[in-house]
Order: sequence, then structure tokens, then C-alpha cells
Amino acid sequence: MTIGPYNPLDKLSLARSIEAEILSREIKPMDTTEIISGAGVYVIYYRGGFEPYSVLSEANKDDWNRPIYVGKAIPKGGRKGGIRRDAAARGTALGSRLRKHAESIRATSNLKIGDFVFRHIVLDDIWIPLGENILIETFKPLWNVAIEGFGINDPGAGRLKQMRSPWDVLHPGRGYADRLTGGGPDLEAVLGRVEDYCQGRPLKPLPKRLEEAAKIASEDDRGEVEG
Repeated sequence: MTIGPYNPLDKLSLARSIEAEILSREIKPMDTTEIISGAGVYVIYYRGGFEPYSVLSEANKDDWNRPIYVGKAIPKGGRKGGIRRDAAARGTALGSRLRKHAESIRATSNLKIGDFVFRHIVLDDIWIPLGENILIETFKPLWNVAIEGFGINDPGAGRLKQMRSPWDVLHPGRGYADRLTGGGPDLEAVLGRVEDYCQGRPLKPLPKRLEEAAKIASEDDRGEVEG
């Protein structure tokens, strides 16, 4: 008789419960001044006039149905282990992460902060990756699966030779991205990827240079902040 691995609680059911809970939460503007405490997961939506994103804006016209980005916020050092009963409510990881995103949007030349809203949920540390993963799997948001780089951190002076991320090529304006000397993906290639995504076409394999920039952007988007 074949016996499968012991699983006291089905992982997918747990993930779906987190998904259902966050999608029931209140929508808030990205430029909110509300103090948000704790760590957890958030979902960002767009409804604005940037023409390449018109499909997303239309999907969110009457209600917020199609996220543009899903992210997590864990406290500084949160990936190094340790379980604390009060970890979910401590610090300002969520608030800091969302403020950073708002600053990135404000810095661009072609996006408006008033066109973005978000939902969030405070979670115990163990559930944060599960919540983020199920939301990305369900919605496959544009800035997670096709145009990487929105959530990256300032690479610092020691990494100025790296490439600009696809997101920074499409949405120029962040100061540290402008200082990078490694070039970046071709704008037309990035726009083509957006179009394929919005039309539901399979995403083509990335050209080598674009794949390199996307990989760096993805690895640098950790969701870890002071808090």
C-alpha cells in the first residue's frame, strides 16, 4: 500500500483562505497617510490613463478585479528564521513597503499615484510566503510575471554597473535607476511584452539581455524592510 506524505492541513485550502480574506479587505488609496503596522501581504491595482495598461484599467473600471502587483512585507531579518508570537503585529514593514512603492510611482514620468489603490492583510510570519504565492498564481499580475523591477531596492554605489530593470525602462524617473550605467532592455521589447500579456498571448522567451535584467530585478525584490 502506497502512503502519501502526512499533511494535517491541505496547503492549497489554507492558501485559498488567505486569498479570500485579503480580497474582502477595504480598498485604500496608494497615497494614504494612514499608519499601517505589522507584516503581511498586499495587492496593488491600477486604473489610469497609461495606454499600454488600458486592458487593466478597463478590467478595474467598475470594481477592482485585476491586480497589477502582489507583494509581501517582512521585517528586517525576517528571512533568517525565528518564530515570535507577536511578529505579525510588530514593526512597520507593511507601511514602509507601501510607502516605498508610492515613492516609486510618484517618481515616474508616466504614472500617477492617484490611479493606484491597494488591499493588505497582516499575517503571522509563516503564512506570508503562502499568501503571496497564491495571489501571484491566481492573478499573474503584470508587474510580477512580465515586467519585473517595481519592488527592487536601491542597488547602491557598488552596483551602478548593473542594468536598469524592465520596469524602470518602461517607467523612467527613479533617481537610482537613472544612475545605472549598464544600459537596459529595449523599450520596444518591453512594450511588446506588455501587449502580449494584456492580450492573453503566451509570453515569448526573453532576449538574453532582458532576461538578465529581469533576473536581477526579481532577485532583488525581497519584500524585506526595516520595521
